[in-house]
Amino acid sequence: MSEGLLFLIVFSAIFIARIVFATMFFHAVLPNSDRCPECDTPTLRVKSRGWNLLMPWFRTSWCYACGWRGLLRHGHLTPDTTVLPKRERSSPR
Repeated sequence: MSEGLLFLIVFSAIFIARIVFATMFFHAVLPNSDRCPECDTPTLRVKSRGWNLLMPWFRTSWCYACGWRGLLRHGHLTPDTTVLPKRERSSPR
């Protein structure tokens, strides 16, 4: 085997390993919920054909509080804690 071909194989293997390890690291760093990594507010899921087709193990999200856009891991969702106004009770006549 020529030295040039051997160099190309080793260089390609190192390049591919770097991409794989970087992807594994960023997957571990991403939060496992629907909370924004910037301001810890629940995010909204955004449909993105490109990202969702390319990487289905992530969810595309948008934070309405700070405007952050990005990818999060699928995980538990924050329960809805919005308080609805009470209905006015009719007074007895």
